[in-house]
Amino acid sequence: MTVLGRIITYNYFIKAQLLLGFLFFHTSCEQQNKMSLLTGNTMGTTYSIKIIQSNDRMNIESIKKGVDSVLIQINNQMSTWDPESELSAFNRWTSIKAYPVSQSLLTVIDSSLSISKKTGGLFDISVYELMGLWGFGPNPKIGMPSLNEIQTVLASTGYDKVMVDENTLIKTHPNVKLDLNAIAKGYAVDMVYEYLSAKGFDNIFVEIGGEVRSKGKNQNNIFWSIGIENPSGGNKKDIKLAAIIDLNDHAMATSGNYKNIVNIDGEILGHTINPRTGFPIQTNVLSVTVLSSSSMIADGWATALMVMDYQTGLDYIKNEKELEAIWIIEGKDGTRKIGHSPGVILRQAIYDIKE
Repeated sequence: MTVLGRIITYNYFIKAQLLLGFLFFHTSCEQQNKMSLLTGNTMGTTYSIKIIQSNDRMNIESIKKGVDSVLIQINNQMSTWDPESELSAFNRWTSIKAYPVSQSLLTVIDSSLSISKKTGGLFDISVYELMGLWGFGPNPKIGMPSLNEIQTVLASTGYDKVMVDENTLIKTHPNVKLDLNAIAKGYAVDMVYEYLSAKGFDNIFVEIGGEVRSKGKNQNNIFWSIGIENPSGGNKKDIKLAAIIDLNDHAMATSGNYKNIVNIDGEILGHTINPRTGFPIQTNVLSVTVLSSSSMIADGWATALMVMDYQTGLDYIKNEKELEAIWIIEGKDGTRKIGHSPGVILRQAIYDIKE
């Protein structure tokens, strides 16, 4: 491959690996409970938390400090953008000796490796160097990578090159580096959710950079609802949301390949890299939304399914009892359809359902 020149990066939405759907909530003239809204910045993006309570006794400032404390700790453990983070220190480690890490980091990496094994490596957190080759991440390369560069990086890429052993991580290749951007925000949602639940809140909605988890009902005593964004491009209808679903105490994550892109001398490339080939994916799947009881698991699987075509992804999801998924698929003529696994109930959809 020819090495090309300048890369122009489009950051429509600050998110290294995933793009999540547009949020939608029920509205009503009669509001039965008070809603408190917490917002802030974290992990290179924003968070939005809604808490419903029937009285005014909640110390909102104290709760926000607690949430921020949870998020700061996770960012200090898992950020690839912070050179002082626990993950960055592990990435600099070039020994195959056991490396002790926190339980939180072990949990996320162990869950990641489980998804990797189930998908045959189509989900892989060892893509740090690959992402950089294609102009993404904290150390982006300028210009189109050569085939030789890709093959060199692939030699130290692969989920089998890192292992969890009790309270330590072990590299089987000294140059392997991990990138948790496809799953860490989901984990952060779960941890904030657990923090708020432990405080006694039964009606909450937690969103970080688009990753979502809900509990109970909104201020109108109706289950939280969410909309899946209608991807740009193609024969797009002039409607923001492609579908609306009720969460019913579930978590949700959406991966898309249409906003976080790079333009390498006129060639538009998406941010989802196939870890087997080292190249950006080329499929007719515009986005995948995954529903699960865990935002972390939904987050990881949404990325994995973006690397697959619709039918392959559907076959995987049918074998995962705890998961449901929704695809937005583009035909050769630019028209769109929505596909979903058997357990999904869409309240509203603007495109035909794929049979």
